[in-house]
Amino acid sequence: MDPVIIVGAGPVGLTLALALARQEVPSVVLDEGPGKDEQRLARTVVLNEDTAALLERLSGAPLSRVGFRWAGWRSMRRKQVMRQVRFVEAGFEEPDLSPGVGAKGARGGHDAVVEGSTEFPPLHIAQHVLTSALREAIAGERLVKIAVESRLDALEQEKSGVTAHTRGPKSTWWRGSYLVGCDGPRSTVRKLQDIRFPGRTAVERHAVAALRAELPWPGEALLHRMPPWRTAGPSGGEITARPLDEGVWRLDWLLPPGKDLVTPELLVARVRETLAGWTGGSTPPYDLLDTGVHTVHHRLARRWRVGRVFLAGDAAHLLGALGTQGLDEGLRDADNLAWKLALAWHHGPHETLLDSYQTERRAVVAARLRAADQVLPLLRGGKGLRSYVPGSARGHDALLADGHLGRGALGAPGAYSDSPLMPPRAAAEIPVDTAPGTQVVDVEVTAEDGSFVPLRDRLGRGALLVVLIAPGTGVWERKHWMSAGIMPRLAAAVSALPRPAELLVAEAYPGAGAHTVLLVRPDGYLVTALSGVRPADLYAAAEATLGGAKRQPEPSDAATSAR
Repeated sequence: MDPVIIVGAGPVGLTLALALARQEVPSVVLDEGPGKDEQRLARTVVLNEDTAALLERLSGAPLSRVGFRWAGWRSMRRKQVMRQVRFVEAGFEEPDLSPGVGAKGARGGHDAVVEGSTEFPPLHIAQHVLTSALREAIAGERLVKIAVESRLDALEQEKSGVTAHTRGPKSTWWRGSYLVGCDGPRSTVRKLQDIRFPGRTAVERHAVAALRAELPWPGEALLHRMPPWRTAGPSGGEITARPLDEGVWRLDWLLPPGKDLVTPELLVARVRETLAGWTGGSTPPYDLLDTGVHTVHHRLARRWRVGRVFLAGDAAHLLGALGTQGLDEGLRDADNLAWKLALAWHHGPHETLLDSYQTERRAVVAARLRAADQVLPLLRGGKGLRSYVPGSARGHDALLADGHLGRGALGAPGAYSDSPLMPPRAAAEIPVDTAPGTQVVDVEVTAEDGSFVPLRDRLGRGALLVVLIAPGTGVWERKHWMSAGIMPRLAAAVSALPRPAELLVAEAYPGAGAHTVLLVRPDGYLVTALSGVRPADLYAAAEATLGGAKRQPEPSDAATSAR
């Protein structure tokens, strides 16, 4: 069968190619460039827990060595720290927020909110470093071919496949089973398919500088609103500082509405003013490494699938206001689409399964865009939240922190609770701390070979995961309990599922009692949690997840499950 054609060699396109290869699906990546990305320290991305784990799993590269995990997060208003998050995993102690310390010490007044946190530290990485890591992983992958200097200019599709024409030094036709446009905001794929891309232009604009300097809060990201030294001009009323490795920082100044030109002289003046304000004196030594202007648009493609052609990443959606990261959603697109394309490639197309990509992903991104559009007038309006809610300054900081830290409606991964792949509720379904349609918690599990691995390490292989919660099994080798208790019945039920599934065992899972059985999609979203071994319910849930017809459990099924 023909490979999948991926148009675009950015992070989303390269991630999709690796994800397909892990499921034995070949692909051709059409790269209009020379195969190497320009080094720009002012162009960086922030990855949250699920997307960083996805990239590390696919690339095999410990991205922490080439990126930087934040030690903490703080937001300031004028001279006062309003909110501070400490990432316990980073090994930092409880921050000192004694009253009366100003901006120089990056501390705040007595009413600052301190969140001692165990959540995953965001990973900040230069985009060219990320793509280089993905390219290096692809270099050793036999199922992925990258065609450099190949710009798409024509596209045809019929019932059996897709044909794409590229121009460049070696103008040629490519034949594929499917085609995915990961070719950015000006997507040629989207235009050739005549797909509308409505939305808002220049929702936010930021002046950006990458520099090397010593700031008062090593390793911590900062959002500073209404700095006391602010003047009219590009600094606006909000500055973000995000650390990179080797003492490098990315600074963003929110620009006022309009199209005023940001000159190099004006940007240098803002850098000097900001650094002097943060250190409480004259401008400290610094090395200016890169500059730019970042414009945020909010757009959403009307369709993400036309026959055998799909859109993903910036070709399908643009978002990023209020600190949110558009790449996170693009990577989730790739993760969602890969296992569905792999099933279609190996077993033949299933329209319900392939259609669910657009249904699930477009709904999630649309919800994030709606949340941002609702909040923007409050946060960016002339009077802000102060005119709406008492104590609104703190609410303002909480909303912005959600966007920057990947939490809440602005930043958290969306749920597929209304997906057409969700099974009907079964009588044996029980609640756990993870709701159906949301991402599972990364607990330690025993794999089929007896090894102890993180649950997320078993994702992305094209197989459903069935996880039994069985306290006490961790002290015994798997061979000793595979033939005991309920394991033989569960193993038989798993082997009878409509597609291959992997049986895993966990000592515990948040909110789950002993003998709870979890069914997990290949991209890490919970399908259902069942009380005990219920073969009929498990089969029905798996069938629905793979795009089969939904059905309610029949009385005979319930009787079989009870035996």
